[in-house]
Amino acid sequence: MADTISEYESKLPLHIIKEVRDNAPKGLSDAKLRKVMETIYEEYKGARVHPGEAVGLIAAESIGEPGTQMTLNTFHFAGVAEMNVTLGLPRIIEILDGRKDLENPMMEIYLKKPYATGKKIEELRHLALQIKETRLKDISTELTINIADLTIELKLNKEKMREIDVTNSKVIDAISKQLKGYTIRDNKDSLTLKSRSKEDTFNEAYKAKEKVKDVTIKGIKGIRQVLPVKRDEEFVIITSGSNLADVLQLEEVDAYRTTTNNIFEIEQVLGIEAARQTIVNEITKVIEDQGLNVDVRHIMLVADTMCVSGTVKGITRYGVVSEKSSVLARASFETPIKHIINAALVGEVDNLDSVVENVMVNQPVPIGTGLPSLAVKAPQKSKEK
Repeated sequence: MADTISEYESKLPLHIIKEVRDNAPKGLSDAKLRKVMETIYEEYKGARVHPGEAVGLIAAESIGEPGTQMTLNTFHFAGVAEMNVTLGLPRIIEILDGRKDLENPMMEIYLKKPYATGKKIEELRHLALQIKETRLKDISTELTINIADLTIELKLNKEKMREIDVTNSKVIDAISKQLKGYTIRDNKDSLTLKSRSKEDTFNEAYKAKEKVKDVTIKGIKGIRQVLPVKRDEEFVIITSGSNLADVLQLEEVDAYRTTTNNIFEIEQVLGIEAARQTIVNEITKVIEDQGLNVDVRHIMLVADTMCVSGTVKGITRYGVVSEKSSVLARASFETPIKHIINAALVGEVDNLDSVVENVMVNQPVPIGTGLPSLAVKAPQKSKEK
């Protein structure tokens, strides 16, 4: 069996050989194994790209054509405020442009047992509330400024505080850490904030009142809304807002499967390879949700192009286009005069290695039959003795 597989080591990639070795059933006859290996080899030959194939052009066509059939919709989770999901063409544009500020950032938080099974539903609900960011304005009924002595008065919603297990002392600690230079007095049902600065004005007090509204009391910053949903046999928490680094710190969270739709967050926390895989997964998910079909190799090529420099860059004039070595290729995309002038100032040379620049100067493009170039050595005349 090992000898039969070894014969194909020079013909097939090593990861395919390893997969066959790992999955081949025991007791498989050599004749059957040879037939399997031959079938794999034929499939592999058919899947290979020919030298000179314009893979970029084909990938652009393959993604662009179904893209014209995509809808411009946004999905809303019924009954939950702020829970929207960007779908279709807007999501594709978000990914390919490499946008850092997403319209609807969201996470899918997978949990460890017993939370994932949902047997202890109250504990699951409690965990979801622990993850959700609670700001001071969420647990206060009234925020006013006393003009006479320039103090900020906060009336607290005791019912909401009990729901998320927060006491007055925890609220005071959170305000003290995030808002410096204020003395806080506890009046049981309310809090009073007074500035320690002698030059306090009404304008400063108003700014402090607006700032204190957004003080995070509990939960993970950036997670605006949470929704536990059942998928197959387990519960998953879907969030509006994203903070991957802090969510992965929680003991109850399955760090191996938890993910976010913010590619730049994944790059910072898990690295460029994880970001590249996320681009592939996200584009594939959008295309499949629309009922369309694009070969994953086209999507992988786009993801590789975006991540080849070691950081995620969008397919824009500020992203991957700005890094092209060819002056004419950069000029062909947008703002041509700027690129040509900048190249002329430093004496940049264009070697006409790619497709676009050769089309611009009316030369055969280096793809397909235009790829090989013939060099004929002229026969030298024999020297006379």
